[in-house]
Amino acid sequence: MSQRQVLQGVMSLLRPLLLDVVPTIQQTSALALGRLANYNDDLAEAVVKGDILPQLVYSLAEQNRFYKKAAAFVLRSVAKHSSQLAQAIVDCGAVDTLVVCLEDFDPGVKEAAAWALGYIARHNAELSQAVVDAGAVPLLVLCIQEPEIALKRIAASALSDLSKHSPELAQTVVDAGAIAHLAQMILNPDAKLKRQVLSALSQISKHSVDLAEMVVEAEIFPVVLTCLKDPDEYVMKNAATLIREIARHTPELSQLIVNAGGVAAVIDCIGNCTGNVRLPGIMMLGYVAAHSENLAMAVIISKGVPQLAICLSEESEDHIKAAAAWSLGQIGRHTPEHARAVAVANVFPKLLTLYMDTDSSEDLQVKAKKALKNILQKCTHLPALEPLLHDAPPNILKHVVGQFSKVLPHDSKARRLFVTSGGLKKIQEISADPGSPLQEYINTINNCYPEEIVRYYSPGYSQTLLERVEHYQPVI
Repeated sequence: MSQRQVLQGVMSLLRPLLLDVVPTIQQTSALALGRLANYNDDLAEAVVKGDILPQLVYSLAEQNRFYKKAAAFVLRSVAKHSSQLAQAIVDCGAVDTLVVCLEDFDPGVKEAAAWALGYIARHNAELSQAVVDAGAVPLLVLCIQEPEIALKRIAASALSDLSKHSPELAQTVVDAGAIAHLAQMILNPDAKLKRQVLSALSQISKHSVDLAEMVVEAEIFPVVLTCLKDPDEYVMKNAATLIREIARHTPELSQLIVNAGGVAAVIDCIGNCTGNVRLPGIMMLGYVAAHSENLAMAVIISKGVPQLAICLSEESEDHIKAAAAWSLGQIGRHTPEHARAVAVANVFPKLLTLYMDTDSSEDLQVKAKKALKNILQKCTHLPALEPLLHDAPPNILKHVVGQFSKVLPHDSKARRLFVTSGGLKKIQEISADPGSPLQEYINTINNCYPEEIVRYYSPGYSQTLLERVEHYQPVI
């Protein structure tokens, strides 16, 4: 007997039990179906194909609170697997019935209904719209005001799922007055509630400047910064995500975060955690720095560069290293002063290694290369550039040589150091196409020195001298 036949047999046995005269049997059979559907999408599909959903929806409106919770659990368990299965829940009219359950006197029924609605909404905008159209949002906002912590958590999670797909859906949540109530719960002692509250505010903030400003106007700063020190890693991560989503929109919002002490707090947070928890904080620093020279300098002054350099070295995941490389590029690309701050943190060799490492992901290689170019084109700190003369591939080397060609004509001390450190000798060893930018940079550098010095450091010059010795006729 195949697994599918076994499933059909189990469903056909459980289905009549949903209509049993004994309430306990009804509830137990619904719970059994829920657990089966929760296990994997094949079992959830079997529930849909077994015509069990219409029966559950009908009973959801009629039965006692124990059955309602069990039936909502089945709907949630089916909906969680895919948008197709969630659509099957919508098609059988379950959303309207679940919304009615949000008004039930029993908090457990409300919680089960909110959970199922959240699982339907999380898949895509169309399913979220179906939940909105059924009138769920105002009732979910009422649920986050209830005293029960578990109900608050699930309602906040559902609002987060509804807000994430589009600005219009997020606006619907905002129009129902959600922001003020969510903002009041940022300092709630319950970590799981804080996770969901911060997630919901992030999903609202990410869509537009207007929505981000509405979240800021709810006076989340500086209180949200305390969440960056929370012992719960997910609270830390979600708080950093919220700050990132606000910072990325405009220089004004980033400046507000800087003024509230947000940049320093995020840098401390990055230093106190590892892995994916670091990621939103790393990206937030890049978004802030990207807006303007002054904001990038605020990141530098708060000692953001050494912390990002540590992330670049310590982290094992390529996508985290790529984010750190990108953020360093945003900080260093503005002026020579910004580039120097990045260069002295010994970032160039790390970026070059990541770019040239064949084991690095394509995204990491692209981000490392772009960050290197962005910073190099502003960098006049020659001691940091010199090692790259020996290690960089041609496409990076031209930027390095270009920077030397800008600095050496105006700095006699640097010209002397360039000779004694072996830099001038290395320049003579570079083969460049005639007329190329690289050849022009080399010519500019060579023009900074007497001709005999350039000849002395050119490849083969010692051989030429030896030949002259051999052919020299001493005067007797």
